[in-house]
Amino acid sequence: MAVFLAVVLTVYILTNLYLWVKGRRALAGAGIDTTWYSVVFIVLASAFVAGRFLEHSFTNVFTDIINVIGGFWLGFMLYGFIAWLAADILLLLQKPFHLIPAELLPRLRLWLFFLVTAGTLMLIIIGFFNAVSPVIRKYEIRTDKVFASGDNPVKIVAVSDIHLGSIIRKRSMIHLSGMISGEQPDMVLFLGDLIDGSMGPVTRDDLLSYLRLPDMKYGSYAITGNHEFIGNLRKSLPYIESKGIRVLTDEVVRMENGVQLIGRTDRTALRTPGSSRAPLEQLLASADPSLPVILLDHQPYDLSALSGSPVDLQLSGHTHNGQIWPLNLITDRIFELGHGHRMFGKTHVIVSSGFGIWGPRMRIGTRPEILSITLTGRSE
Repeated sequence: MAVFLAVVLTVYILTNLYLWVKGRRALAGAGIDTTWYSVVFIVLASAFVAGRFLEHSFTNVFTDIINVIGGFWLGFMLYGFIAWLAADILLLLQKPFHLIPAELLPRLRLWLFFLVTAGTLMLIIIGFFNAVSPVIRKYEIRTDKVFASGDNPVKIVAVSDIHLGSIIRKRSMIHLSGMISGEQPDMVLFLGDLIDGSMGPVTRDDLLSYLRLPDMKYGSYAITGNHEFIGNLRKSLPYIESKGIRVLTDEVVRMENGVQLIGRTDRTALRTPGSSRAPLEQLLASADPSLPVILLDHQPYDLSALSGSPVDLQLSGHTHNGQIWPLNLITDRIFELGHGHRMFGKTHVIVSSGFGIWGPRMRIGTRPEILSITLTGRSE
């Protein structure tokens, strides 16, 4: 973990240094004093790290604002870096041909500074409105297994990656409550990362109390994600369960209609002292393979291993579908399924892009979502 944090911090510092140099050179080359620019840049570049550090020590509206600013700065860093890098490559390619006279370069760099800044701000605005406009993805899933009794089909709403904390707050929970109630589910499943990080911003205003679930035949369940481990399991899990949501930690639960839920502890447990994660085979041994099996696993790894298993449906999240382009190209390479629905043998796998966000409250090239799933068994 220490090595990972060191690498991330190094990349963060170098990216900011690159952006600062590009902006300062553009302004100074046009004869503009850069003192104000450097001060503003340092404040903005420090916001993300400062916000994350401060919310673990104390939490208030001020730290929330710093986290919001810091999150947007991450988006600015990404698109600012891409734009300036592309500009530098083009300027380098034209250099041998002297397409741009040397005396025009200072003015060109100034125009590039304003264009990159304005274009990146526009993307942030578009991404913000996209991030606060979740959609409902509907799936019809059929299994050749017979339900034991009760409802057939069963209506399931699944929500992943809410990331409740400094950025995702009351309004998001009220909005989510309305979306869930409108689907009239038989059960609601939370697929990990319900909590973003530190519990301080969550418990300060009791944010989860604003999530109002409808009366359901089979109740609500959750599993851990990597962020529940970041935020301290001993605090986050009791808080979630205090709201009537049962957290499954390597457990198998059977509904009245025979549908079985297997809730896996997130794989972060494998590198967390004092935590463990049971092998899937061990959990499947506690389930009846003749009845429908739904597997809840936050991170969609080892999906090919599901082929030939008695799992009918796996639900996952974690990837955010990249959240902001072009990061989705990376998640698509890391995971066998970065988003959407695919069959692995007879097992249906659905990976959600998530309801919330991490870092910048913006989405480019992807939408926040909840899953509305109708699971139908074979008629006797």
